[in-house]
Amino acid sequence: MRILALILLLACLPLSAQNAILAKQYYKKGEFEKALFEYKKLYRTSKSSISYITQIIDIHQQLEQYQEAEDFILDILARTRYSAFYVNLGYNYQLKGEVDKADENYAKAINSINDNPNNVYAVVRNFQEYALLDQTAAAYEKAMVLKPQLNLKLSLAQIYGEQGKLDKMMLNYVDFIERNPVSLSNVKRAINDFISEDSSNPSNAILRKLLIKKIQQEPNIIWNEMLSWLFIQQKEYNKAFTQEKAIFARQPERLSRIMELGEITNKVKETSIALEIFNYVIEKAQSIETKLDAHYALLEIQTLEANPREYNEIAERYLDVFNTYGKFSQTFKLQIAYAHFLAFYQDKTKEASTFLEAALELPLNKIQKAEIKLELGDILVLQEKFDKALIYYTQIQRNLKNSTVSQKARFRVAKASYYKGDFKWAEAQLKILKSSTSQLIANDALDLKLLITDNKYEDSLQVALKKYAKADLLAFQNKNDAAIALLRAIIDTHKTEPIIPQALFKQGQLFEKKKNYEAAADNYQNIIDNHSDSILADNAIYNLAELYLYKLEAPEKAKTLYKTIVFQHADSIYYIEARKRFRQLRGDAIN
Repeated sequence: MRILALILLLACLPLSAQNAILAKQYYKKGEFEKALFEYKKLYRTSKSSISYITQIIDIHQQLEQYQEAEDFILDILARTRYSAFYVNLGYNYQLKGEVDKADENYAKAINSINDNPNNVYAVVRNFQEYALLDQTAAAYEKAMVLKPQLNLKLSLAQIYGEQGKLDKMMLNYVDFIERNPVSLSNVKRAINDFISEDSSNPSNAILRKLLIKKIQQEPNIIWNEMLSWLFIQQKEYNKAFTQEKAIFARQPERLSRIMELGEITNKVKETSIALEIFNYVIEKAQSIETKLDAHYALLEIQTLEANPREYNEIAERYLDVFNTYGKFSQTFKLQIAYAHFLAFYQDKTKEASTFLEAALELPLNKIQKAEIKLELGDILVLQEKFDKALIYYTQIQRNLKNSTVSQKARFRVAKASYYKGDFKWAEAQLKILKSSTSQLIANDALDLKLLITDNKYEDSLQVALKKYAKADLLAFQNKNDAAIALLRAIIDTHKTEPIIPQALFKQGQLFEKKKNYEAAADNYQNIIDNHSDSILADNAIYNLAELYLYKLEAPEKAKTLYKTIVFQHADSIYYIEARKRFRQLRGDAIN
C-alpha cells in the first residue's frame, strides 16, 4: 500500500522531484548505493546544490569510500570558492586516520574567515555537523575579532557550554545580554541547563561573581534582575528580595516584581520572607489595588500560621483594612476572605452570612456576586444546611451558564450531595464536570468520582463511604482533630475495604496540616507498603518524598522515592516534577 502511494505521488511530480524523493527514501532505508546513484543524477542537473553535494559526500563516507569522497570534494573545491567544504575534506581525512591533513584543512576553513568574516556561518555549520566543537569555537572567535558587529556571543556561549568551558560560556552570555537585553528570557533558559539549587555549584558561582562584578563596575538594572533570578533558583529568597529592592529604588514602577517574588515565596512556604515582602509592598505601593492584593496575601498567610488565641487579632486586621479602604467593590475579595475567616476559624457563621449579604448590596458585577454566593453556600455547608446551600449553588449555575464560576458551583453541588450521602446525584454532577474547561475543577471532579465509584459497590449500605464523607466534611469544617479520629476509626474497622488507602492518604494530609510530619510519613509509607495497587500510590510516594526533602531532612530517602516515580509511574501527574527533583538530588545540571 505504501509503495502504491509512493508510485502515485511520483507520477504527479516533475522528474527531478521524483528523483529527490527516491534518493531520500533510499537513504532513509540505508540503501546507500541506490541513494548515491540518484543523488549523482540530481547533482548533474544542479551542480551548485550544496544539499546534493553534502549528501554525496556523506554517502561515500557511510560506504567507507573515502578516496571517492576525497576526489569529489577536491573537484568541488577546484571550481568553487565555497570554503566550508574544507571542513568536509578535513573530516574525510580524519575518518581515514590522517590527522595532520585533517587539521590542515580545518585550518584552511577557519582562515577563509580572514577573507570574508561572513564565511563563518557556513564554516561553523559544517563543523557542527561533525560535532567539531574546538574548531567551531575557533571559527566564531576569529569572526568576532575581525567583525565584532556580527555579535556571535550567544552562539559562542552555547559552544563553550558544550565544551564544559563554563567561565567563557557565562562571560559570553553576560556580554550578549548587555547588547541584547530583550533576549534576557532566552539566555536564562540556556543558562538554566547549567545551574542548580546548590549555590556552590561551579556554574552558579561563576555567574554570581560575574554579575556582582558587573554591578560594581557599571550599574545596570539588568544585572540586578539576573542576580535576583539566580538567587531564586538557589532558593535564597532574602538575597533575591535585596536585589528586587535595589531595582525598585531606581524604577518605582516595577513594584510588581516584588509582588511576584512574594507570591513565589508564599507558594514554596517560605512564610517569614513572604510576610516581609508583602508588608514592604503595602508600605511602598502607590496603587490601592496593589496594596489590597498584598493585604489579601498577608492575611491569608497569617491565618494559616496563627493559633486560635491570635484569631481576634487577625479579625481586627481585616477590620483595619476595611476602615482604611472601605467596603466597596475594590475590597470585595477581602470581604469574602473575612467572612470565610469568621465562619471557618471563629465559628461565627451568622455574623459571616450577614456580612456577605450586605456585600451583595454593593454595585458588583455578576461574577463578583456569584463569588459571594459561593461563599454563602459554603458557610451553609459548614453548618450542614445542605439543601439551603444547594439553592445558592443552583442560582449561580442558572445565571452564569458555562462560566468557570458556574462550574465551581456545580462542583459544590456534587460535594454537598456527597457530604450528605447522596452519592448518585453527586456522581451525575461529577460526570458532567470531567470535561470542565478548568483543568483544576476537572481533576477534582475526577478524583471525587473515582472515590465514590471505587467504594460504593463494595458495601451495599455504603457504610465506609458514608463515614469517609463525614470525615471529609469535618476536614472542610476545619475540625481536623475530629476528622483524624474518624479516619482512624475507618482504618481500624474497615481493614479490607478499598476505602483504606483513601483514608490513610486523607489522614496523612491532615497530619501535615497540623505539622505532625512523622505521622504523615507513616501514613504515606503504609500506602506504599500495603496498597501499592491503589490509584493513590504515586500520590503517597510523591508526598512522602516531599516530606523527606523539605520537612524531615532526609534527601537520600527523597531521592529514592522520586526515582520510583520516574521509573515505575511514568504516567503519574507528578512525573515531571519528580524527575526534576531526582536529577537535582543526583547532582545533574537540569533545565
